[in-house]
Amino acid sequence: MPGYSRAAFRAGAFVTMMFCTCAAFAAAAAPPPPHFVLEPSKSLLRFSFVQAGASNTGRFGKYTADVLFSNDNLAASKIDVSIDIASLDTGDKERDDTLKGADLFDVKKFPAARFVSSKIVSSGAGRYEAQGKLTIRNVTKDIRLPITWQTKNEGGKTYGYLTGRSSLKRLEYGVGQADWKSTEWVKDDVVVTFSLKLVPTG
Repeated sequence: MPGYSRAAFRAGAFVTMMFCTCAAFAAAAAPPPPHFVLEPSKSLLRFSFVQAGASNTGRFGKYTADVLFSNDNLAASKIDVSIDIASLDTGDKERDDTLKGADLFDVKKFPAARFVSSKIVSSGAGRYEAQGKLTIRNVTKDIRLPITWQTKNEGGKTYGYLTGRSSLKRLEYGVGQADWKSTEWVKDDVVVTFSLKLVPTG
């Protein structure tokens, strides 16, 4: 190649190979992330939406979280959250029954929603992006979930604290059939926020 000797090319290839090998070795040598599960009494999972021009909020009372997380080994870190949709509560029984019905969440056919991360990347200063798949009503979409993570030592144990906020389009997941496909009364955007306390299992 003009201006680039074979020896230089081989040297560059060798350096690249060594760099990739060292990076792979470092990833393999990193200790596995600690395992955490949800402490429900200290956690919150809420959603907000606009109905008839007014902002409304609700929460889910039953859900699980299975988390592997380490700042030093994000490649092996993972978040798996499953939500019991029938546990939703907006403070209005009639509205809750409507939300659980066939034209919205249809909890009889689709009792759970689930998010499973496939990759977690750092955004700097305790902030991360969990990339993965969210399934609602048997519809699965790729999402990017901004999160924060911190640990605290309490009584000799290291607890994890996972928080985040995301905006979803309910109609993309089929939450809105028949008349509920209209956004005249209930807007398409739903904001989900969570603050999870996680207990170490080890």
